[in-house]
Amino acid sequence: MIQNFHFMSCGRRRKVFISLQNELQLCCIADQPNARGESRSKLSRDYSQNCGPKNLDANMADIGDWFTSIPFITRYWFAGSILVPLIGKLGLISPSYLILWPEYFFRKFQLWRPVSSTFYFPLGFSYLVNLFFLYQYSTRLETGSFDGRTADYIFMLLFNWICIVITGLIMDIQLLMIPLIMSVLYIWAQLNKDMVVSFWFGTRFKAYYLPWVILGFNYIISGSFVNEMIGNLVGHLYFFLMFKYPMDFGGRTFLSTPQILYRFFPSRRGGVSGFGVPPPSRRPAAQEQGGVGGGRHDWGQGFRLGDD
Repeated sequence: MIQNFHFMSCGRRRKVFISLQNELQLCCIADQPNARGESRSKLSRDYSQNCGPKNLDANMADIGDWFTSIPFITRYWFAGSILVPLIGKLGLISPSYLILWPEYFFRKFQLWRPVSSTFYFPLGFSYLVNLFFLYQYSTRLETGSFDGRTADYIFMLLFNWICIVITGLIMDIQLLMIPLIMSVLYIWAQLNKDMVVSFWFGTRFKAYYLPWVILGFNYIISGSFVNEMIGNLVGHLYFFLMFKYPMDFGGRTFLSTPQILYRFFPSRRGGVSGFGVPPPSRRPAAQEQGGVGGGRHDWGQGFRLGDD
């Protein structure tokens, strides 16, 4: 362009001159330091190094590592609770096909609705809060009291889910995500009732009260507590039949994990056959020793008749 500059017309020369001038200004701007003394070209290089394809791959790898670190059952429950709402939001499937309608379930035999309504929830703030509860307390329960007992955890979820589906069909409840999450949260709270937890606005209290605090808080915010109440009642039913009644009251075991689940998901701790059988520290042999030491448990200490 410079070599042919003298053979151009005046108008053409002016345009070329302005173009060269603009390019020089851009180069100068790129090399001008910012408030911290760094040139924009340096910032551009730093951005390419920190936010380029290699760094993006590293971030994706971190997300993948985090996802695979989630416990087995919670991982797929969490993923389904993200995938199904996105499918409804993107319009790939109409949300009307994902919710639980008793009429369509019974008369048109749309048998997928109890499953899809467990994973589907409209995207929004309430959805994010409940998704956090799912991840937080399902992970804690699966890696805590149910650690190494995948079959028992699946059975607990199936029992709660069946109870919630029956309740939803009777009461015409279309979305079942919140009740199932609350049932798991309730069981975790009962098994860790003396743990101090933190809630919004810095409030702290024992985990035993957490399900009811959430119920009251949602009632204040949204004016409804039906979903939370159903979840708490179903969670209490499982906790009472599986833990409280056989272990504290010496009653028979009404719930027992089917052996077929153990075949597919064997326990990682040898000799474990479910939660229906009290551990040695809670069996009558330990209680005959005065109810102290190994005979004590998390739900209170019993007393023999005649004791002061």
